[in-house]
Amino acid sequence: MPVRDTSVTAGSRRSLGVSGCRGFLLSPKCVMESAFLTFILASSLTVCSCQIGITDLNDVVVAAENMPTTLGCTDTTVKGDISINWMVKSLGTDEWKLLLTATERDNFSGASSKASMRLLDRNFKDSGVFSLFLVPTVEDSGLYTCFIKQRGKKLKERMYLLAILRVTIFPAPPIPHHSTLRLIAKVTPDDAVTKITWIAPGRKLMKSEKKPISGVVAKLPQIRTRDRGTYVCSVYYQKNTSRALSAQVEVTVDADKVAEFTNVSHGAMIFAGAQAQKPYLLKCPDVTGDLVVLHRLPADAKKKDMKVAYEYDRWRDSTLRTEQSKRLRLAGAPFDGKAGIFSFLLTPELRDGGLYACEVSLNDNIFSQWTTLSVLKVKTRYYTSKVELLCLYSELSQVQRVKWTHPNESRRLEMSSSHPGSISTVLPLPITPDTAGNYTCTLQLKNGQVIQAVQTVSLSLKESVSVTTPSLLPSLSALLLLVPLVAAAVGVLLWRQKHISDRAENVYENPADIRQAPPQSSVYMDLKPRGEDDVYKELERYEQCQG
Repeated sequence: MPVRDTSVTAGSRRSLGVSGCRGFLLSPKCVMESAFLTFILASSLTVCSCQIGITDLNDVVVAAENMPTTLGCTDTTVKGDISINWMVKSLGTDEWKLLLTATERDNFSGASSKASMRLLDRNFKDSGVFSLFLVPTVEDSGLYTCFIKQRGKKLKERMYLLAILRVTIFPAPPIPHHSTLRLIAKVTPDDAVTKITWIAPGRKLMKSEKKPISGVVAKLPQIRTRDRGTYVCSVYYQKNTSRALSAQVEVTVDADKVAEFTNVSHGAMIFAGAQAQKPYLLKCPDVTGDLVVLHRLPADAKKKDMKVAYEYDRWRDSTLRTEQSKRLRLAGAPFDGKAGIFSFLLTPELRDGGLYACEVSLNDNIFSQWTTLSVLKVKTRYYTSKVELLCLYSELSQVQRVKWTHPNESRRLEMSSSHPGSISTVLPLPITPDTAGNYTCTLQLKNGQVIQAVQTVSLSLKESVSVTTPSLLPSLSALLLLVPLVAAAVGVLLWRQKHISDRAENVYENPADIRQAPPQSSVYMDLKPRGEDDVYKELERYEQCQG
């Protein structure tokens, strides 16, 4: 159902459909309230004049559609036999047309068919005011010229470019909840102004975009009651930063009515798989939209209750995040979320498998793309006598088969499953060169797509050490343990030497006496070499290793 255009009164704080100034039925009060909003901009408009083919343009007037406007033409010095000619040259044409002619004798004539087009002052011959009053529409934009003649001789000519601002709002207020509010402003010709902006209640600058046909557009998807208020459109003049014209609209929201989106387009279901912890592109509809919402139903869930996983509003530049959003982000080039070209990058864990629905809103239309995603993950469990390789996967409804393989095809792997979504194979310890290598878990979906994950099994640390150069750690450890014992033995020897010095000058000269003497201490150590475990041989072996 087409939405009715709602032209907005410049400077009025009441929206059309609510204000008393409606269409062409203008009361004197409305005229007085709006007269100050029409500005005559004094400077040369080179761009417009070049396009139209006129080089002596005097002024530019930017006026709101359906609002009283005056094109000035005054000369108080002219008296006597005078006549006024107002002519118009519409945009895109080369033909001048007569609007009206007035003479000193109050004779009026002309080709203008609009009752609203007339001289501002009928007593022009006394006042010298020959200005043109009109209530213009977009079709009235173009070049206007005023000729003042006296006795058939041209005394003065003044030329204007009349540019018309049209502001529309969709849907017409009051607006149902969750609708997409569209504020559109267009100036004809559009190169008569340098820019157009929209300001939301609270004086917040809104995001806006210039469209080739419709003009400058600002939107608010999923409008709420809190969005009601006065919205201001500001028009800025060519080569001038000052505001030339403003238009205001009052947005009201129907709290009792919720928008119904019946125009929904669904893309073909995507069946896919992804490896855990590796980015996967979740595709959205191929349409430039206003808002994107990603819904998710967990893998193998019995309860069909989809929840929002991520939401982004490009007009407000706002994001709704959830716990899963930590692993979700808007995809980059060739996608651009700020421009309304959406898709997501998901770095999934096993629990992130399931059904995803990406919905893109464009005005009051919904475009949907669904994806059923299986996530594959491999892991290793170590036991005393074995290694277990686990292959875990989700969204079983779309899985055809899963298996473990080894590069050596002659090796047959025994596989088992302790519960749905899991398949494992066991390797005995120790790992040998024959059992080491890359083990691949292959998951095949019902649509033929194949996803693989590789788990590497290496030789154990013990096996690896046995085939390398013998370690010095055991010998050094033994040496460190013997050092305190040697020190203690030397101490005992010196102590005993003092007590037996009377019977022998040197302990090594009378070893028999030493052995026959009764122990003077509970510590006794024979320091003579004693085979393989002797400390001296350990020291000699260490020195050889160091050499």
